[in-house]
Amino acid sequence: MKSRTDWARLKEDKGASSDDHPEADIRHIVRGVVRRGLQQLPSKASISLRVDQDVLEWFKAQGPGYQTRINSVLRAFRDASV
Repeated sequence: MKSRTDWARLKEDKGASSDDHPEADIRHIVRGVVRRGLQQLPSKASISLRVDQDVLEWFKAQGPGYQTRINSVLRAFRDASV
């Protein structure tokens, strides 16, 4: 059976993501590789948290991952308080 793979096209792409496969983004792949072998992340608890609107807008303005950044700030505060 002959391969139908377009090898010339694959060589041109150089690992770039496409609209058809955004998960092929190199950052996504590297993150998965880096996570291997590391300790499992602690489980998260889903809560409802009320914060001032301007604080929330500031975190959201920083880009995607605002909830993770809020968690990091809270963790840093906890660690500094010990």
